[in-house]
Amino acid sequence: MCRSVFVAALLVFSVSVQAELVDRIVAVVNDDAITQSDVDHFKHDLKNHGLLDQGLLSLYDVSKLQTDDKAVMNFLIDQNLIDDAVKKQGIITPIEQVDSEIGSIAQGKGLSLDDLKNALKAQGVTYAKYQDFIRTSMERQTLLQKEVSSKIKISDDQINAFYSSQKHVKNPLVFEYTLSHIFFADSNGGVDAAKLRAEDVKKKLDEGLPFDTLVSQYSEDKEYSQNGGSFGTFHLSDLNPQLRQVLAPLSAGDVSSVVQMPDGFHIFKVVKKVLVPSPDLEAKREEIRRYLTSIEFKRQFHAWLAKKRAESFIHFHDQKAG
Repeated sequence: MCRSVFVAALLVFSVSVQAELVDRIVAVVNDDAITQSDVDHFKHDLKNHGLLDQGLLSLYDVSKLQTDDKAVMNFLIDQNLIDDAVKKQGIITPIEQVDSEIGSIAQGKGLSLDDLKNALKAQGVTYAKYQDFIRTSMERQTLLQKEVSSKIKISDDQINAFYSSQKHVKNPLVFEYTLSHIFFADSNGGVDAAKLRAEDVKKKLDEGLPFDTLVSQYSEDKEYSQNGGSFGTFHLSDLNPQLRQVLAPLSAGDVSSVVQMPDGFHIFKVVKKVLVPSPDLEAKREEIRRYLTSIEFKRQFHAWLAKKRAESFIHFHDQKAG
């Protein structure tokens, strides 16, 4: 072999060895390879806020990804399995939807499309590359919506149970009362006279006379006396302590004792008494539903990935990392 050919061959061998050292294969997933440069690029993008699928990242421990190469390799394997499933299911996002999503992203950042393109260019990212990145993210979302999200159902019972498990909550359910009343105004002859009228009607009730009949005959709340003495519907917690104490032991259909209130004397009938979610729970119901959905999504997502891993060929070339 002449000297020039030998030197050329040596140079090729040297470059080949250097390339192998710089970009060695660290894992194989089915027919695809994950290289050390893939790991390094991911870590660089993670550290420098590069183009990474934030929706996917949110399902992992980012602090571990920042320090553990094995965690990074497992993330890249999972990403590969997701992208492989996208291809096998023929999921394709039209470019019009991609551009529409990019427009929404720009608007959300308070930028025009040209501003966004300039910002990408300043980071060394072409618009075409950004389109590919958004398309890939959207196709992954479509896949996970179909494979995971669509199977998640959070029931009201689950929400109630979660709410009641919180330390600050005494009871997720409260009694709701629908009340009627017979009213005796102390402005009509004074307090004592009003009390006597109330006690006389209470005796009639105790003797079995119908509440509705006595309302129409004796109630001094004329606005409502022709409507069965309707007083309204309330959560027990909405009522003053005195009235709560009177009503708490009563069941639907029961009649209270004579109750003195600032405006006069009342006899209440519990028309309906039902357990309903507390107002605080109702105010937080959708927030709790979203939280439980996110927890369940993460659980089912990793279960789905575990199944995909079991169906795939995965080999770590670096046994220490694997």
